[in-house]
Amino acid sequence: MRVLVTGGAGYIGSHVVLQLDEAGHEIVIYDNLSTGSRDAVLAGTLVEGELSDLERLNSVFEAHSFDAVMHFAANIVVPESVSDPLKYYGNNTRNTLGLLETCAANKVEKMVFSSTAAVYGIPEQSAVAESASLLPINPYGASKLMSERMIGDLAAASALRFVILRYFNVAGADPQGRIGQSTPDATHLIKVASEAAVGLRSGLTVFGTDYPTEDGTCVRDYIHVEDLARAHVDALDYLNKGGAARIMNCGYGHGSSVLEVIDAVKRVSGVDFPVTLDARRPGDPPALTAESGLIREVLGWTPRHDDLDFIVRTALEWERKRQLVKHNSSRFES
Repeated sequence: MRVLVTGGAGYIGSHVVLQLDEAGHEIVIYDNLSTGSRDAVLAGTLVEGELSDLERLNSVFEAHSFDAVMHFAANIVVPESVSDPLKYYGNNTRNTLGLLETCAANKVEKMVFSSTAAVYGIPEQSAVAESASLLPINPYGASKLMSERMIGDLAAASALRFVILRYFNVAGADPQGRIGQSTPDATHLIKVASEAAVGLRSGLTVFGTDYPTEDGTCVRDYIHVEDLARAHVDALDYLNKGGAARIMNCGYGHGSSVLEVIDAVKRVSGVDFPVTLDARRPGDPPALTAESGLIREVLGWTPRHDDLDFIVRTALEWERKRQLVKHNSSRFES
């Protein structure tokens, strides 16, 4: 299939691109490189452009006659969405509208959309099913939910079929060390803790120790990026075989607390880095884990890396590689 991957130079998108290439698909990556990297594009053709540039976007569609679109391009930092909501409604929602208009104009009938568990807000139960109430508590979640609804409404009025995957907490890196998370000023816990363990940060801060959880810190469902990427390839295969539109959670179905993750990073790395305790951040629910039965049933998706230590180990190996590259670059420059 000919597949357009928006945001394909980013953390998750680049892992999906590699798996799409391994599956034999023809890939075009459309990315503005604001958080993505050319170095992360190891397959396909990269087109640099803004998603808001509909004229350029349409020219790419016309040149390639895509069979499907995978849409990753978005801003994803919850605290930033609270302090700068219009940035999130502009990029995550308005730009998705423009992409959908372009898909409709070019008769693209398959889409896989990168959504988030943030659409659930603070759920009544920590293990969340797709049928749970959709009550996002921050602009990030709200901007993604608006996009979900636009995709669903377009599908109801056209031939578009879609799979929407609601991610939980993505972490880890390519086990072969080819790519990983290189986002500047990343806020993901395992990423930040791994940077602290290899000396790229002086330490880390835990935001909130008074949540109604076992140890007082937030609990999240951490999924390895390779398992998440495989879910996207499975979703594309499902749509290609005529599968109906579906919305599915993508997580392991169990969680780890912030302190448990920090302990795992310290244990696997052998480094006891400094940890500071601070007040809660705005917009963080206490606990969020996935009911993941639907994606396993519909797509036949089976996780291969459901192990916190493995997730941490691949993240640490990636950070050590980045540290070595940075050291060698500095030595060369001097």
